[in-house]
Amino acid sequence: MSSEVKSDAITCLDGKEPELRYLDEAAALGEKLNVSQRVLDGWPVSNTLKPTEYRFSSERFSKGTREVRLDIVSPIVDGNERREHRSGKKSGPLLSGTAYCLSSCSMILLNKIVLSSFAFNAGISLMLYQNFISTVVVVVLGLCRAVSIEKPNWKLINLWIPVNLIFIGMLVSGMYSLKHVNIAMVTILKNVTNILTATGEFYIFRKRQNEKVWTAIILMIISAISGGITDLSFNAMGYAWQMINCILTASYSLTLRRVMDKAKHLTKSGSLNEVSMVLLNNSLSLPFAICLICLFDEWDYIINAEVIRMPMFWVVATASGVLGLAISFTSMWFLNQTSPTTYSLVGSLNKIPISIAGLMMFKVPLSLPNFFSILFGLFAGVFFAKAKMS
Repeated sequence: MSSEVKSDAITCLDGKEPELRYLDEAAALGEKLNVSQRVLDGWPVSNTLKPTEYRFSSERFSKGTREVRLDIVSPIVDGNERREHRSGKKSGPLLSGTAYCLSSCSMILLNKIVLSSFAFNAGISLMLYQNFISTVVVVVLGLCRAVSIEKPNWKLINLWIPVNLIFIGMLVSGMYSLKHVNIAMVTILKNVTNILTATGEFYIFRKRQNEKVWTAIILMIISAISGGITDLSFNAMGYAWQMINCILTASYSLTLRRVMDKAKHLTKSGSLNEVSMVLLNNSLSLPFAICLICLFDEWDYIINAEVIRMPMFWVVATASGVLGLAISFTSMWFLNQTSPTTYSLVGSLNKIPISIAGLMMFKVPLSLPNFFSILFGLFAGVFFAKAKMS
């Protein structure tokens, strides 16, 4: 016999429904209280009541019974709601963080394949194609009413343009750094973003971190420096692009958090969901990306490149565009659930499996000191996660 059947058997042991048995007990209690009150008031105690007295007593008892039942049921309902709210609050960061990590890892691998394995030398054009794919997918989903999209207005667009410019710079710098630096070292160098984000979070949001968190951040910086010194495939241009990417990534996470709060007041519905923000980010980046392609003269390269005639190249590039949509959505979702520092540092933690995959897939020359520097950086990330939970 299951526990639920046992509970029902115990509850209805006297052969009555629980609600009826409750009313019988409450009626008996109400009768005792009624008799006691009559004694205190100096009334003669009688087992029989006049019709008017009986009707008044019944109404008073019925009202009291409803109030008692509401008092009993209300805490139970409130408790259940609080438990569901706490459960949703705990699962939200976990689900959003997992989705963000999976999409981010997959996109980095595909971008590395496009830029290195296919030797594609137009990072801005790749970004333009990815953002175009993301825009088309969101618009189609909106037309099919699979997702709800907030109608943009000029005030919202003007507010979002600074975030979008940082977003474009973050993507472009990430493309060029990934082309010249191996994935494992990009993972370690990304940790520089953490101290920039934590510092900005302190000055902008007045949020203080505990000593363990700062210790973890210092350890990650040490690992980044030692990793760069021991990197056998060191590339100065790639490292410079990565430092720019760290600054822009920290600026993006901090600016996005503030703009998201202000943007809600500029919409008709008074809210701005993640899908609408993804559409804003990707669609607004298209004209700026076209300007950058003309500025850096990538158009001539694209016309004459042999790689664009390969079907497999377009398959991988399109898949990276779909993942670009996924990472845009999950990063905003995750940032809504957590703080910018946690967002940035979890973004570094999710590089643990991708570092191993990058070393194995692309056959990166690796020295023992460099290997230990990478492990040291990954350990610092785990130490941070424990520090945040304490």
